[in-house]
Amino acid sequence: MDVAQVVSEFGFPAVMVVGLGYFVYFVWQTITNTIDPAVQDMKATIIRLTDQLRLLDQDMIRLQEKVNTVLELREQKKDEKKSR
Repeated sequence: MDVAQVVSEFGFPAVMVVGLGYFVYFVWQTITNTIDPAVQDMKATIIRLTDQLRLLDQDMIRLQEKVNTVLELREQKKDEKKSR
């Protein structure tokens, strides 16, 4: 059937409603089949990266504590040498 014939038979609004319905169906299928799996993969990646960031932050805190301890011991040794 020709589009003009369908429009003349059913009317422009009815044809546009059917077209819009197909468009909504197409968008819904695209979101369901393409975008949702990609979003799930991204969520898993974000969780993994967040865990790694927390581990690195904990390592950085431990290293800073070690550096502070070494600096404190150096300062104590300097004070001991000065007092002798």
